[in-house]
Amino acid sequence: MGLDPWPHAPELPAPVIMDQQWTDAVFLHWRIPDAVATPFMPPGVVPDDFDGSAWVGLIGFRMQGAGLGRGPGIPYFGSFTEINVRLYSRGPDGTRGVVFLSLDATRLAVVLAARAAGIPYVWSRAGFRGEGALDGPVGPSAGYWVRRFRGGARSDFAVAVAPVPDAEATDPLSVHLTARFGLHTRFRGRTLYVPNTHSPWPLYRAQLTRCEDQLVAAAGIDVAGPPESVLFSPGVRTQFGRPRALG
Repeated sequence: MGLDPWPHAPELPAPVIMDQQWTDAVFLHWRIPDAVATPFMPPGVVPDDFDGSAWVGLIGFRMQGAGLGRGPGIPYFGSFTEINVRLYSRGPDGTRGVVFLSLDATRLAVVLAARAAGIPYVWSRAGFRGEGALDGPVGPSAGYWVRRFRGGARSDFAVAVAPVPDAEATDPLSVHLTARFGLHTRFRGRTLYVPNTHSPWPLYRAQLTRCEDQLVAAAGIDVAGPPESVLFSPGVRTQFGRPRALG
């Protein structure tokens, strides 16, 4: 085996099972104790720390043109808004990934299919609000909102950021939080890793202009104060490979 190419994507083993575009991504991250993240890890997986801490992320983006294999996007069902809460993981072989605590999406069929595969999707009302393009000293507003009811409790979310186009984010923390090429999950008593690949995110620092969040707490993690990292990306195209079980 060759050297680990991280933070660049490793080669994706065939076959490609899904192709999709992620656009207008907003990344918010808080530092949390390692002991808080550990109980959420699937068996055999540990938190992937940075600077002595685990991190919880709240990420919103627009899914566009998702399709099976290398085929065209599925009309209607292949495009929707998604907001997820996630942690960062490392498998026993050192492979880096994410562990999703929740994923809010607006397409019921997608939610049901993903939940059947063990991915914790939630059917919600959600949307994107954006203005203009990245063409000024401070970019346009880009934001997301979510409204959901689950188990009798209402969880709302609204966030907006103003990207700074001339402030590219290439620091080690930004790379650590976004150079993720797979997810770890638990399915039918086994820990799986689902690989994906994409070019490096074009990342920009952003100013947080609004943050009303109940999703992180609803996922079981308490954070205080503003996020330590606020990033924006116009997006990437990504492909997913076949899941593999961890030994």
